Amino acid sequence: MGFASFLLIFLALCPAFLAQIVEDTEFLIDGTVKIAETDDNYVCATLDWWPKEKCNYNECPWGSASLINLDLSRPFLANSIQAFNHLRLRLGGSLQNRIIYDVGNLESPCHPFTKQGDELFGFSNGCLLMDRWDELNSFFNKTGALVTFGLNALRGRQRTSKRVWEGNWDSSNTHDFINYTVSKGYQIHSWEFGNELSGKGIGAKVDAEQYGEDVIHLNNLIDQLYKHFQPRPLLLAPGGFYDKEWFETFLEVSGPGTVDALTHHIYNLGPGSDLNLVSKILNPLHLNKIADTFSNLTQTIEINGPWTSAWVGESGGAFNNGGPNVSNTFVNSFWYLDQLGMAAIYHTKVYCRQTFIGGNYGLLDTSTFVPNPDYYSALLWHRLMGKGVLAVSNNASSYLRSYAHCTRHRAGVTLLLINLSNQTHYGVNIESSVSITSHVKEKSNHKSSFVQRLKKTISWVGRKSSDVKLSREEYHLTPLDGNLQSRTMLLNGKPLQLTENGNIPSLSPVLVNLKSPISVSPLSIKFIVVPNFSSPVCT
Repeated sequence: MGFASFLLIFLALCPAFLAQIVEDTEFLIDGTVKIAETDDNYVCATLDWWPKEKCNYNECPWGSASLINLDLSRPFLANSIQAFNHLRLRLGGSLQNRIIYDVGNLESPCHPFTKQGDELFGFSNGCLLMDRWDELNSFFNKTGALVTFGLNALRGRQRTSKRVWEGNWDSSNTHDFINYTVSKGYQIHSWEFGNELSGKGIGAKVDAEQYGEDVIHLNNLIDQLYKHFQPRPLLLAPGGFYDKEWFETFLEVSGPGTVDALTHHIYNLGPGSDLNLVSKILNPLHLNKIADTFSNLTQTIEINGPWTSAWVGESGGAFNNGGPNVSNTFVNSFWYLDQLGMAAIYHTKVYCRQTFIGGNYGLLDTSTFVPNPDYYSALLWHRLMGKGVLAVSNNASSYLRSYAHCTRHRAGVTLLLINLSNQTHYGVNIESSVSITSHVKEKSNHKSSFVQRLKKTISWVGRKSSDVKLSREEYHLTPLDGNLQSRTMLLNGKPLQLTENGNIPSLSPVLVNLKSPISVSPLSIKFIVVPNFSSPVCT
């Protein structure tokens, strides 16, 4: 190649080189204490009731993804749940307060949902047939799912104004339904009371005092029906948006030993029709706003209900089905993984993604059942990030998000790095607070040899020379062809696609020498597993 040709190529590539910014950062992980702890099955997803007639923004993206008509025989569906080895599923949504259970002595026959504009959410009451409930439970048993079922909390009440519903809850249909469930031996992990009736409510609201009294009644009913059946399910409530005064009153009225977990909902990206969804997802200032909700709920529990815990019972990012070509693409994983990390820091035990399938925000495509990018993000979190949450401090830009957990079911620490910047390439140096403390102590007494001090200073390499693992695992996530709105996610440069047999592909890491530099390219995500990171709480 002549000099002139080389010069032309160099000048052509020069703008790309100049556009890239390289920034070195220091991360200190405190391995001495867990700042929070999640449930072992932290990752959760929802199955909803919406029929195919549910439409927003001139599209109807639900198809046959409802609990009523979802094709449970599709092998992709079972395989995608089994890959989690006990995925938590929350069954519920807006129409759960319109569901009648076809069991016991009903005053009139129940019928499928039909469009009815003057009714709540534009639909009539719907019907859950016990044959369908049997099919669902057979499927849950086969796939090992942990089931949370959302109960109808409006039955018996009367609408007294546009949103306000008053009166005592009629528990008779719920009694018969739970009694049937117990008689069949179906394992339900938890029963949840109502959906989005707290605070100002979505479509309908119920006073906090009334809700507290009704949940006591439900708790007594569960005690009665599970008297001879173990294990007794948990009781969750209220399944709505956080409202400080409402939640405080609810906890005061329901009292200790009633509600096992407070479930709240999050849709912090706004409506699915918003043309600025991508810019919101990539804006750290916008992502940080929801931290106030997590913090305030944590304080409410500490002060008013220390016997309970926080769950995110439903979160889809953008409401009204999610954002077309956003919620089901690679870019949404920046929001989703950041949410999982942030919620865990604020003592959230479980985080339920809306949805597993259905709408634009499904982890699976509604028509093909093929996993969307967020499915693989969820699965990697589930397999790598353990219960123990660790504090991370750094000198990086807010565009580089970081979360650290004890590695799931094995020793070591996993660091999640999310690079929101479109031009900054981050170099990352990881230190353990344990190693620094040890080094300071040794420096004062000069008793350790140079080699021993070196081992402790870089103790994330290994504790003993005999058991040092010289490699770390890296899982680098990027979009196909660099397109943030691609439906295909790359893991270490290879597309994640179902196998010919419809199985989930192997999520294999690249093994990297521990001494080699860590880097995170622009607009990408990386899980880093350090097997011998010095942390007494992650063993």
